[in-house]
Order: sequence, then structure tokens, then C-alpha cells
Amino acid sequence: MEVLPILLLATGAAMTLVLVVLAFSGPSGERARNRRLLAVRERHAAAASTTAMEAQMRRIGNRGATRGDRAAARLLPNVEQLKLRLQKTGRNWTLAQYGKVTLGIIVVVTAFLVFKGLPLILALLLGLVLGMGLPHFMVGFFIKQRINRFTTKFPDAIELLVRGLRSGLPITETMGVVGQEVDGPVGEEFRLVSDRMKIGRSLDAALQETGDRLGTPEFQFFIITIAIQRETGGNLAETLANLADVLRKRMQMKLKIKAMSSESKASAYIVGSLPFIVFGMIWTINDTYMQNFFVDPRLMIAGMGGMLWMGVGAFIMAKMVNFEI
Repeated sequence: MEVLPILLLATGAAMTLVLVVLAFSGPSGERARNRRLLAVRERHAAAASTTAMEAQMRRIGNRGATRGDRAAARLLPNVEQLKLRLQKTGRNWTLAQYGKVTLGIIVVVTAFLVFKGLPLILALLLGLVLGMGLPHFMVGFFIKQRINRFTTKFPDAIELLVRGLRSGLPITETMGVVGQEVDGPVGEEFRLVSDRMKIGRSLDAALQETGDRLGTPEFQFFIITIAIQRETGGNLAETLANLADVLRKRMQMKLKIKAMSSESKASAYIVGSLPFIVFGMIWTINDTYMQNFFVDPRLMIAGMGGMLWMGVGAFIMAKMVNFEI
């Protein structure tokens, strides 16, 4: 009978985690926008020879994988998606390093909690949650940081591209100039596009590969603009200049909404984290007193109910302060 309250508490913690993940996964408007971008992109998909070339390049890339990378690929879920996330960070992180960090956090957290007196099942559950969640959120943090730096300088890169086109340079050479003149993630991505075109990739395929890795709507707008102009004709420099102006206004609107919702977000963070902070402080001061939550079935059920209600509150507050442009 003592195992049942532990299982109930573990179930409540898992449900709370699911609600928090759903709350911070982003509004549905973003998914709808991605579906629209995908529909437009499929109309301008490359030919079958491009697909064969991409498969060949993936096979060449897999030859350089280490033994640790292959072992991590067998153990970690969604390996291709995880590889893409690690590439989005712009750092030379491998699957083997990610797997080692995940396993290390699970072992250390579980051993520490068992040493502090928690039941093995609950300690293992918390170790799995932290081991899988902490590296995931850290990778997401670095991705978001790099994407923000890219989005900030991307309109400047487009305007430099416009000046090159108006001076008479072809777009392929102009992208190489942008890659050399602009620093940060924008320069890195344009240099990669230029390098892919030098080894025989088409402009659309090189841009689309970069767009798939970045996953930003701003770069997808750029790809679609160039693809449509190549089919319908027109003044590409003027079209890109209008796109740069739209992206700047979009970024200004994002910053304005962020400033207006910052107070509500701060309140949500404080209200959501305060119970955990108080629990940790009391645990540090008197751990014997707080261990009753893992022994007394009444306290375990009350704690499970509190975590469920906190999960619902976090879900509602996250939806209230999320705005999609």
C-alpha cells in the first residue's frame, strides 16, 4: 500500500510536466503559419536529382560519425530531429556529447536524491525528468539566442544584397559578398549557401537547406520571394527591399508586444516558481520535516493535487501572455 501514493505522486508530477510542456510549446498560430509556408515551399520543390544529391551528402556525412555518435543514435529518440537541433545551435556539439550529458545528469540526480532519503522510484523519475529536460531546454536556449541574433541582422543583410543587385552583380556573387561582410550567424549561413552553390547545388536547394536548419519564418519568406521571382520575373532588388522593410516592421511589432507583456510574464514566472523555491528552502533547513511528503499518504495526495492545479495555472498563464504575429 505504501507504493500506491508514490505512484500517484509520480503520475501527478508527470501530468504537470506534460501541461507545462504544452503551455510553453508555442501557440497554434505558429503551427498554422508553418503549414502555410510548407504548402508554398512544396510548390517550388527541387527536382529528384536534388533529393538524390542530398541523400548522397547524408551518406558522406554519416561516414565521419564516431563510435559514440553511433551509440547515441541507437539510444536517443528522434535522432534526426536531435541532429537538426544541435546544428541550429551553431556549435560543434555531437550526439555522443549530448548523450553523455543526459546520462550523467540522470545518474547524479538520482543518486543525490536517494542519498537524501527519497524513494527510489520518485528519485529515478525526477532524475529522468531533469536528465532529459535540462539538456533539451539548454539546447533550445542556445537555438533561440542564435535565431534572435540572426533575425536582428537579417534585414541589414537583405539590404546589402539589394545594393549588390542594383550595382549589377548576380545574386550568387552577392550572397558571397554578404557572407564575407556580415558577421555573426547571418554571415555564417550566407557563406554556407555560397559554398553549397560552388560545389554544384542550385540556389533554391542551397537556400532551402539553410531554411530547414534555421526554421525561421523570416528566412522562409526570403526563400519564397526568390523562388516566386525566378518563376514570374520582375525587379528582384525592389522586391527584396520591400521584404527587408516588412521584416523590420515585424521585428518592431514583436519588441512592442514583448514590452507590453513583460509584466504579465514576470508575474507568471514568480507565481509559478515560488512554491518550488519555498519547498527547496524548507527542505534545506529541515529535510526530515519535508520527507513527510514522501511518507504520509495524505500529504502525498495533497501534493499531487497541488502540482496538478499549478500545472493548470501555468498552462493558462502561458496562453494568456503568448502572442503570435
